[in-house]
Amino acid sequence: MISTNKSTNKLFFNSQSSLGKQVLGYLKASDHELLTIDILQTKVTGTQWKELADGLHKTIGELIDKHHPIFTENYDEDLDLDENDWIKILNKHPEVLAYPILIFGEKYLQLNNPSDIVKYLDADSEAIDENKYI
Repeated sequence: MISTNKSTNKLFFNSQSSLGKQVLGYLKASDHELLTIDILQTKVTGTQWKELADGLHKTIGELIDKHHPIFTENYDEDLDLDENDWIKILNKHPEVLAYPILIFGEKYLQLNNPSDIVKYLDADSEAIDENKYI
């Protein structure tokens, strides 16, 4: 299970994407404990992908950016796959994860924009200089 330690916030992100770098910057500037999982360096298991999707109330297929160049080069946009096939795509091409996923306490958040994080950080962290990390 991913979130066994409730005090540790976890970020699943692509360290090569601009959004992933920005989100990481915001979180590192906060005072929150953070475990970072760079999906390009660390293999995420099928069980973990399933838990992330369930926590977000999404299907695994909805975690994937179907407009990402790597996805469009290898797959049809309107694929109709089962859960295991979507997991295989994420394992083979983790960079097609649409957005970083943050487990913040017991909340699962898909971060479409780096500034989305600010509303979840404590008041002392809300004073982060947003321009510094963009």
